[in-house]
Amino acid sequence: MGVISTLLGRAQAVRQIGQAVEGVAGAFKPNATQKLQLQHRNFQAALGQYAAEFNAPPIGFFDRAINGLNRLPRPMLAFGTMGLFVYAMVSPEAFAARMQGLAYVPEPLWWLLGAVVSFYFGAREMAYRRQGAQMQTSQYGELSQAEKGPNPAENAALLEWRGQNGR
Repeated sequence: MGVISTLLGRAQAVRQIGQAVEGVAGAFKPNATQKLQLQHRNFQAALGQYAAEFNAPPIGFFDRAINGLNRLPRPMLAFGTMGLFVYAMVSPEAFAARMQGLAYVPEPLWWLLGAVVSFYFGAREMAYRRQGAQMQTSQYGELSQAEKGPNPAENAALLEWRGQNGR
C-alpha cells in the first residue's frame, strides 16, 4: 500500500480509486448489504402500513351501514349475472321474453347506464387510491436518501464533467 500511495501521490487518491472501483463494480453486481437494508426498510414500511389500517379510529353505526351498502353493488352484479344463466336454464321461454324486452331499450339509455356504472366504480377506485396515498405520505413522509437513489450532486465524475462543459 505504501508503494501505491507514493506512486499515486497520497492515500486520498488511493481511497478515491477504491471508491471508483466499488462504484463500477456496483453497476455489475449490486451491493448485497445495501440490498438487504432496502428490503428491510420496505418490509418495515409494509408492516407500518398494515398497522395503520388497524389503528384507524372506530367508526359509528351510520358509517358502517353506508360502507356495507357501498360494498353491495359488485357482488350483486356478479350474482345477478350468474342468476341470469340459471334463469335461462330453468325457464328459457321467460328468459327469451325478458331479453326481447331489453332489445327495445334505446341505445342512449345503454350509454347512460354504462356511464353511471363506470363513474360509480371509477369514483370508488379513485377514493381508495387517494386514501392510500394520503396514508403513505402522512405516515412515512419523505423517502430516505437510500430509497431515492444516488445524489447527482455527490458524484465527483459528474461534477467534473459539468465543470469542463461550462455548466
